[in-house]
Amino acid sequence: MEEKKEHKSDKLKILAAGDIHGDIGLAEKLAEKAQKEKVDLVVLCGDLTMGEMSTDNIIGPFKKRHEKVLLIPGNHETAATADFLAQLYGMKNIHGYSVTYKNIGIFGAGGANIGVFQMDEKEIYDLLKKGHDKIKDLSKKIMVTHVHPTGTKMEKFTDMFPGSSGVRRAIEKFKPSLLLCSHVHEAEGIEEMIGKTKVINVGKRGKIIEI
Repeated sequence: MEEKKEHKSDKLKILAAGDIHGDIGLAEKLAEKAQKEKVDLVVLCGDLTMGEMSTDNIIGPFKKRHEKVLLIPGNHETAATADFLAQLYGMKNIHGYSVTYKNIGIFGAGGANIGVFQMDEKEIYDLLKKGHDKIKDLSKKIMVTHVHPTGTKMEKFTDMFPGSSGVRRAIEKFKPSLLLCSHVHEAEGIEEMIGKTKVINVGKRGKIIEI
């Protein structure tokens, strides 16, 4: 992907969102917000589709506005679908991978412990480790997952969706500055700390973050 011209600020400005679930109108609103806020990067935390259906025009609105997008699969689509969408629109699927912008490393793993794209905790941790290994020497790191960690406030908002011990283990081991996740719709906007890591459930309406 070609780099946009960077702002004068050294900060990285992100629009992060998740759980679009095939809502084309929502994707359009998020893309408009990204353009209006002049973000450097859009990060989509999974569940782009509704059970692998309705992939049309979920990424298109961002492409049309020349936004740079990183994405991961949720529990509603497979890694293959996330790869397909990323390749179709020239974006980047960071499921098990990492990228660096403005000297900030961003690494991720999608999926969850339930759903269409179900993964066990070791798989989630190992994918996060694989991505982190490439950017481990950077002082600022952002971890991107679909599922929230165990032992958080977010977990208390739902009886259906357990947190991930693999994600929790990765936070404690890699100590990222931020964890961006979604998955539990009722916990949208919740922020909390695990050690020195700020954990944010970005939700479908999206959140502007500067780091």
